[in-house]
Amino acid sequence: MTMTFKASFCDPVKPDIIELGDMSQDAILDRFEKTDWNSYLREMRNAKLDEIYYDPSLEIENKESKSGLTISAVGSPNNYEFRITYKRPRKERSFFGLNNKINKNYSTGIQGQTKNVVLDCLNALLRNDTEYLSTKVGP
Repeated sequence: MTMTFKASFCDPVKPDIIELGDMSQDAILDRFEKTDWNSYLREMRNAKLDEIYYDPSLEIENKESKSGLTISAVGSPNNYEFRITYKRPRKERSFFGLNNKINKNYSTGIQGQTKNVVLDCLNALLRNDTEYLSTKVGP
């Protein structure tokens, strides 16, 4: 079964999220690898505070499962790390555990990550390895 993914990108100095549309698994990895994170972080450094809308971020979502990752570069140019946010639907208990509801955007995240960890997480998302992502990025 082939999974389908959609992607978007947040340019730090543009107020609107850039929809990249449907992407193949190879295109997702290629897009991450070819993003010039240094350039975006330099652009942020040179901008006024009210001209910055986001950290540079790539968001990938599995269209069927609605789970996804947001990868954001944080830090200074030539000395940055990645923040990974894992979003997925999750059943939550409410009202003293008597009712269950689905939180469609349950999210957990980790900071201080390397490019290799990001690639491991992206590959886990692409093969729908939710167990790995829940262990690595949070339950």
